[in-house]
Amino acid sequence: MDAQAKKTALRGITYGLYVIGTKIGDGDVNAFTGNWVTQTSFDPPLVAIGVKKGTTSYDGIVASQVFSVNVLETGQKDLAFKFFKPVTRVGNKFDDVEFYTATTGSPILKDALSWFECKVIDVNDRGDHALILGEVVDAGVHREGEPLNLRETGLFYGG
Repeated sequence: MDAQAKKTALRGITYGLYVIGTKIGDGDVNAFTGNWVTQTSFDPPLVAIGVKKGTTSYDGIVASQVFSVNVLETGQKDLAFKFFKPVTRVGNKFDDVEFYTATTGSPILKDALSWFECKVIDVNDRGDHALILGEVVDAGVHREGEPLNLRETGLFYGG
């Protein structure tokens, strides 16, 4: 296989950029920026996410069996970048990012456009990431707007 052709072809896949959260440990929460998110079924509403194995978030999702997806707005690149690296939680904030919890106890960012929460129904543990399938159990909209996409940030994905 031509490695450069593979990379170019895979970079043609379009991605949104989301903050994915979960419960960890005794009532604590964690979140990370992810871009592998897609709806896979209308009825029941199912969503698949890709999560890097060996991370606090992966371990939390597998243990708690729940996760949230926060849809970011175009222009919220800085908010997305806050969750590329571990963020310290203080009360109901990740540093200066406010959140709350709803049905699953996973964090919902107050500044997100919209959000949904899922209960895990399957984990496909292959490769360096796991494909986690969740059923949507709650959702909300904070405001209307255009979702953030990866290309807007100047980043590319495709290996």
